[in-house]
Amino acid sequence: MNKKTLVLGASSKPGRFSLLAIKSLVKHGFEVVAIGPRQDVVEGIPIFDYLVFPTDIHTVTLYLNRFKQEQYLDYIINLNPKRIIFNPGTENPELFKLAKQKGIEVSFDCTLVLLSTGQY
Repeated sequence: MNKKTLVLGASSKPGRFSLLAIKSLVKHGFEVVAIGPRQDVVEGIPIFDYLVFPTDIHTVTLYLNRFKQEQYLDYIINLNPKRIIFNPGTENPELFKLAKQKGIEVSFDCTLVLLSTGQY
């Protein structure tokens, strides 16, 4: 099963964990959609600087702190993902509560670690 993943807070800047996540997701064969503050392309994946509405998103992996997530709460929930990964520093009690109410699995993990250990 391809766990199509939305990387929210994507960046093409060297050293950014979101950049490493996109590269690792692609390397592991996952379909990736990326949204960030600036348009760019990483590993053939366009980074959109506006909201896109892909279908069948399995996982939303967050690279935005809880304050920057505020504008995306409805967007994330309306994508109806199976899972939201709160990477370190992205924990958000409000999004956690909304996700649980909608039956969305919530994970407080590091996407990079999950991919490198085969637990993704």
